Amino acid sequence: MNDFDMDDEDLQQMYQEVILDASKDPHGRVRFADDLTTEDSSATLGTATMAMTHDYCTAGESHQFNPTCGDEATIRVEVSRDVPRRIDKIIWDGQGCSISQASLSVMTDLVEGSTVDEAMRLEGLFHDLMNSRGAGLDDEAQNEALGDAVVFQGVSRYPMRIKCALLAWEGMKDSVARAVAAQTPPAQESVTDTTADDSKD
Repeated sequence: MNDFDMDDEDLQQMYQEVILDASKDPHGRVRFADDLTTEDSSATLGTATMAMTHDYCTAGESHQFNPTCGDEATIRVEVSRDVPRRIDKIIWDGQGCSISQASLSVMTDLVEGSTVDEAMRLEGLFHDLMNSRGAGLDDEAQNEALGDAVVFQGVSRYPMRIKCALLAWEGMKDSVARAVAAQTPPAQESVTDTTADDSKD
């Protein structure tokens, strides 16, 4: 997608398909708000799935809000403790415009199961895409790595909409950072040897 003008029509059609798919079946979305847990069995099942944490993972959560558009999302991840760390599971709940919802759906597909390093690389590439002002990324391998997320190239032309697309990625990055931080053992406090003092008593 080096020549944005040449691929504009195809990109727009693909973008509309992604938006439509996300509105019908947003990937990774699980209703886990408290007021939904008792409404019906599907909501209860979703909550139970969300609450389950694997023994070999650490959970992290981030709540993101975009005051410009009113987009709001809570992203939860489970990151494995083994090295290399992996995003074993990622889910979200929220509401907002079609761009934010589609971005959450696409981001979920891209990072679930990936290593933390790869997820952070994709987050960086998506930021670069959003900073391209519609030009896109020059590197074909980077475009391929972004998969369906490359269709948000057109969004980067509109500064007010960039925040909508970035909401998902900022939430993923923050929730992963929280999970990884929770895995890091606290620094050991230095213990003064008082044996010699005790022997004087």
